[in-house]
Amino acid sequence: MRLCKFLFAGCLSLVSLASHAQTVNGLYQVREPVSSQAPEERDQATQRALETLVLRLTGDDKAAQNPGLAAIRKDPQQIISRYGYDAGPPESLQVDFDPVSTERALRQAGLALWGANRPSILGWWLNDSTEGSSLVGDGQASAAPLRRAAQHRGLPLRLPLGDLNEQIVATAPNLEGNDPAPLHGISERYGADALLAVHAHQEGGQWQAKWHLWLGNQREQGSAQGADSAAVADAVLLAVSQRLAPRFVARPGASTEQLLEVQGMNLERYAVLGRLLEPFGARLQSVDGDRIVYRVNGSADQLRAQLSLAKLQEVPASATPAPVQPVVGGSAPAAAAPAPAPKAQLSFRW
Repeated sequence: MRLCKFLFAGCLSLVSLASHAQTVNGLYQVREPVSSQAPEERDQATQRALETLVLRLTGDDKAAQNPGLAAIRKDPQQIISRYGYDAGPPESLQVDFDPVSTERALRQAGLALWGANRPSILGWWLNDSTEGSSLVGDGQASAAPLRRAAQHRGLPLRLPLGDLNEQIVATAPNLEGNDPAPLHGISERYGADALLAVHAHQEGGQWQAKWHLWLGNQREQGSAQGADSAAVADAVLLAVSQRLAPRFVARPGASTEQLLEVQGMNLERYAVLGRLLEPFGARLQSVDGDRIVYRVNGSADQLRAQLSLAKLQEVPASATPAPVQPVVGGSAPAAAAPAPAPKAQLSFRW
């Protein structure tokens, strides 16, 4: 396929990912609870919103204190497009940050960003309270705190239906276990990238939670606590976000420039791939048939994690076709021959 066709695809309207990865909506909109609409309360909530946004975009809890953001911390209005109040419950200040000026400020401060395309997470969440044990299902009132927490932390969370078959499997022992096998069968119909298993319970007036996260063959786990179900939900999803971010954010000084080849390209996949590689500063190098080569900034592990969201498979180096060599006619000078396609360090196929 000719290069011009690929470039034409970039002008098409963005298409949905063919994989399960989701684009997080409202990534630059932050809600922070307030006790009143007094100016002092608004200013404090605006500062919290800025810290929440920076953490959401970088996965780094120290990023908001970066010296390069001193001017923004002093006057967040520089990157705010609008704000207003949401009656709730809970009552909150809604701050809409301008994506362009926000990203510019963060990058000028030397911070790398986590793109809007993030792994979809299926949450198996079991609550044990004084009222009994219940699996949080989609559409239940108990799902609202989880959805608010997921939005607050910039994660695309899905919840199961919570029907009888799922309740039989999603028990406390299975959710607290280190083996995700019991959950695999009932999770397949939801087509998520990651599984999150949480067992939360009330203890001494507080909520405690143990959680496990599986993404591919990697597992994370931890515990969290909060004053109520909403607080513990936010604490769990904050921890999950901070564990996931390093896999997808290319930190300045920690990444390397390399060539990435992807085989099996077509017009729709070009648009999908462009969105996936956006956080890595991808620059198109060459196109040869259905093969495309980009120059990217990021570690091999980060690129593998990102491309796994589109279910791309890595091609071993020995199986990668050699670059097509130009054919030079007998009368044409060798110097006039076009250069061969660059050799990629990483290769994947659809």
